[in-house]
Amino acid sequence: MTEPVTALDDFLVEIGTEELPPRALLPLAEALRDGLAAALDEADLAHGDVQAFATPRRLAVRVEALARAQPDREVEKRGPPVRIAFDADGRPTRAAEAFATSSGVPVEALARVDTDRGSWLVHRASVQGAPAAALLPGLVEQVLEGLPIPKRMRWGAGEAEFVRPVHWLVMLHGTTVVPARLFGLEAGRSTRGHRFMAPEPLELESPEGYARRLESEGRVIAGFGDRRQRLLAACEEAAARAGGQLVADEALLDEITALVEWPVPITGRIDPEFLELPDEVLIATLQGHQRYLPLRGPDGALLPSFIAVANIESRAPEQVRAGNERVVRPRLADAAFFYRQDRSRTLRSRIEALDAVVFQRELGSVRDKSLRVAAVAHQIALATGGDTAMAEHAAHLAKCDLVTEMVGEFPELQGRMGREYAAHDGEPAEVAAAIEEHYFPRFAGDRLPATRTGQTLALADRIDTLAGIFAIGQRPSGTRDPFGLRRAALGLLRILIEGEIELDLARLLEHAVARQPVAVPPGLAGEVYDYVMDRLRGYYLDQAAGPEIGAEMLDAVLALRPASPLDAHRRLVSLSTFLGREEAGSLAAANRRVANLLRKAAESGTPVATAAIPDNPPDDAEGALARRLLAVRADIEAAAAERDYDELLRVLATLREPVDCFFDDIMVMVEAAEVRTRRLQLLAALRDAFCQVADFSRLPG
Repeated sequence: MTEPVTALDDFLVEIGTEELPPRALLPLAEALRDGLAAALDEADLAHGDVQAFATPRRLAVRVEALARAQPDREVEKRGPPVRIAFDADGRPTRAAEAFATSSGVPVEALARVDTDRGSWLVHRASVQGAPAAALLPGLVEQVLEGLPIPKRMRWGAGEAEFVRPVHWLVMLHGTTVVPARLFGLEAGRSTRGHRFMAPEPLELESPEGYARRLESEGRVIAGFGDRRQRLLAACEEAAARAGGQLVADEALLDEITALVEWPVPITGRIDPEFLELPDEVLIATLQGHQRYLPLRGPDGALLPSFIAVANIESRAPEQVRAGNERVVRPRLADAAFFYRQDRSRTLRSRIEALDAVVFQRELGSVRDKSLRVAAVAHQIALATGGDTAMAEHAAHLAKCDLVTEMVGEFPELQGRMGREYAAHDGEPAEVAAAIEEHYFPRFAGDRLPATRTGQTLALADRIDTLAGIFAIGQRPSGTRDPFGLRRAALGLLRILIEGEIELDLARLLEHAVARQPVAVPPGLAGEVYDYVMDRLRGYYLDQAAGPEIGAEMLDAVLALRPASPLDAHRRLVSLSTFLGREEAGSLAAANRRVANLLRKAAESGTPVATAAIPDNPPDDAEGALARRLLAVRADIEAAAAERDYDELLRVLATLREPVDCFFDDIMVMVEAAEVRTRRLQLLAALRDAFCQVADFSRLPG
C-alpha cells in the first residue's frame, strides 16, 4: 500500500566529487536543479522549492516538501464499440471478452460511454501512485546523464562516467536513505566537510539544516550565492584596509567562488616598479594566471597590492601571504620582459609575420584577411565621409599585435596592446584607438567604437568574416557557431544603428563576397544580408529599453529589403508608434485585401503591370480615393526622400476614410476589363504608397 500523498518531507541528493572545473560549476548546479525539478513535475511528485548547492567538491539539490508517493489516479481505457462488443442477442462477442481479459475484469464489470460517434465499452480503474523511493533513483540518474558535460571521465576499474570522479553519494528523503546505486556507490547519509579543516565524515539526519551543518561542523559554505556574497564582502573589507577598491568583474568573482569552500582573503604586495606596466597587463597577469584581485586607489591608479582568496584559515597567514607574493613576482617579471621586447619593434615591422598566422585554411592567413578588411574599410570610409587612407592603414596594423609576445601570453589583451604599441610607435591617435576599438562590441552590452576609423574598421572586419565564412559553407546551424557569426552580426547591427551610420549593407556585402579567395555561388551576398538582418530579432530582444518590436512588424519592414539597417530601424521605430493609433488596424486590413486582390489578378492571368492613379477619376468612392492619393502624393514623396517615417505615416493615416469607403462601395473584380484594370492600378498605387514604410499587408489588424 502506498504512503498517503499528504506525507511530505524534504529530499536531498548530493554528489561528492574531486575538484570540479570552476567555470562549469555553476552551470552544472543550475542544470541539476532545473532538471530534477522538471523530472519531479513530469513524474507527478508534488514538491515545494528546489534549491541548488555547489562547491568545488560537490553538487547538491534540496527539494522542500517532496511527496512520499505519486497521487492515486483514475484511468479509463476505451475498448470496442458496443455494436461490435455484443451480438444481436446481447451476448458478448470475442472482442468484448478479449478487452475484458486484457483489463483483468469480467465483461459485466465494464462500463459504457456515449459519444457523438456512438457507444463504447470502457474500463475504469483506480491506479495507486508509485512511492517516491522507487522513482527517485531513476529520476536522479536520468538528470545526471543529461547534464551539459562536454567531456566525461572514467576512473578506477568501473564503467561509471562523470565530469570528475565521484567519491560519495547522499540521497535522503526525510530521515530515510533512498536505496540507490550510482557511480558504483551506494547512497547514504554521510557527507564530507572541508578537506583539511573538517576531514571527518559528517552524518546527516535529514535534509533539513544541510547547509547550516556543513558550515558549522564541516567548514563549508555550500550555497554558491551565499559563498560568493561572503567572499565579496570579506575581500572588499580587506581592500578598504589596504586603502583601495577591488578590480574584478562578475565572471572572475564567480570563478574564485567556484575554487573555494571557505573563502579567506589574503592581502599581498607587488614591487612598485611593476606599476610602470600598462594597467591591462598588470590586471591580466594578476587575474588571468593567479585569480588575484588587483586594487585601485582613490585616484583610480593601481596600487602595489592585491587580494588573494585562500581556501583555508591558515595558522601562519604571513607564510601564505609570502607564498602568494613569491608566486606572482616571476609572472610580473615575465610580463615586463615581454613588454620591453615588444616595444623594441614597431607594429609595421610585424605585418609580414601575419602571413604565418592562419585565419582559416580556405580563406588564407591573417594578413590576407587584413588586406580584404582594408578594401572594405576603404568603401565604408568613402560612403561615410571618413579618411580612406587612415582606415586602410589601421586595417593593415589592426592584427599585428597577435604576433607580439604579450598577446601570445595574454590573448585577452589583443587590440589593447595593439593600441599601446601603436601609440608608442607614434601612429596617429585615431589609428591607435581603432586598433583596439575594432574588437568592440565583444559581448552583449559592451561599449561601441568611439572614433570614426574605429567604427569603420569594426564594420569592415565583421563584414569580411561573415562573407568569408558563408563563402566556405560554414554557416551557423542550431547551437553551433564556431566562428561567432551571430555575435559578429549583432555587433555590426549595434554599430550601425546606435552609431547612426547610414550604409548600404547589401552593396558592401557584394563587395566583400567578391574579394573572397574561393568560388562563391550566385546570390551569396543576399544570403548573408538576410542572415544579418534576421539578427534584428535578437537585437531588439537584447535591448533593455526602447520600442517594442513584434515579429509581424519586423517581417513587414524586412519584406522590402531595406539596404541600410539604420533605415530599417527607423522604419520600425516609427511603425511601433503608429500601430498604437486607431487608423492602423483598418489600414493594415485594407492592405491585406489589396495584396489578395493583386495576387488573384496575377493568378488569373491579368497581372497589374503598372501602378497608376487615373487623371480623370469618376465621381464615386473610387474617385475620392484617387483624388486623395493625388493630393498627398507630393507629401509622401517628400517624406520618403527625407526618410521622415513619422511624417510619412501621419500622411498615410489620412487615407483611412477614403480607403474604407472604397472597399465599402466599390467592386474591384468587375466584368469590364477596362474598369477592373483601372481599379487594380489604383490599388497598386495605394500599396506602393504604404510600401514606402513597410509591407502593411503583413501587419496584424
